[in-house]
Amino acid sequence: MGVSRRLETIYEALNAHFGDLHWWPGETPFEIIVGAILTQNTNWNNVATAIAALKGAGLLNPQKLYDAEDTVVASLIRPSGYYNIKTKRLKAFLEFLHTRYAGDLQSMFDEEMWTLRHTLLDIKGIGAETADSILLYGGAKPVFVVDAYTRRILERHGLITPAWSYREVQALFMDHLPQDTSLYNQYHALLVQVGKEFCKRKPLCGECPLNRELTV
Repeated sequence: MGVSRRLETIYEALNAHFGDLHWWPGETPFEIIVGAILTQNTNWNNVATAIAALKGAGLLNPQKLYDAEDTVVASLIRPSGYYNIKTKRLKAFLEFLHTRYAGDLQSMFDEEMWTLRHTLLDIKGIGAETADSILLYGGAKPVFVVDAYTRRILERHGLITPAWSYREVQALFMDHLPQDTSLYNQYHALLVQVGKEFCKRKPLCGECPLNRELTV
């Protein structure tokens, strides 16, 4: 079975099992960006609590969050962990947004995708996974997000080795699947879900929906 067909088979099996996962949760592109930054090194429930606190304080807006005191922001996002570091990361992104795009998210997302990705990676605290999450889920750009679950699943199914770089894993998907935002959105969400439920550090292969499709 070729790479393209194997990737399609994984998607089909997971999609049939889990259905549409409607990921990434967020009412606005800015909320999604904040979530992408806060979700580093924590679970989503903690991030959701932090976002609800920002929303309750009326700060889930680029200008208002930019103007807010760091101590105020840190106290609100405390549930997400590493709150002082994440406050600095949020403020670094907001400084970038205001300096380069006058605070206008649409102007930012109007940039060519790879150009914008490169500039996002220059922001302190924003790595490849966060940048790509911002592009895919916040800006509806056709870029594939790679995370630890993606690596674990692909390694166990013999599609990559631990030596592969982030960009090599990303290219595996983008070179062998259609350039489609909705597909990338759902595919990443499915990999996260199967990683959480079945492809754990100690895998539950016998129960996994991929067990019927691919040999581990």
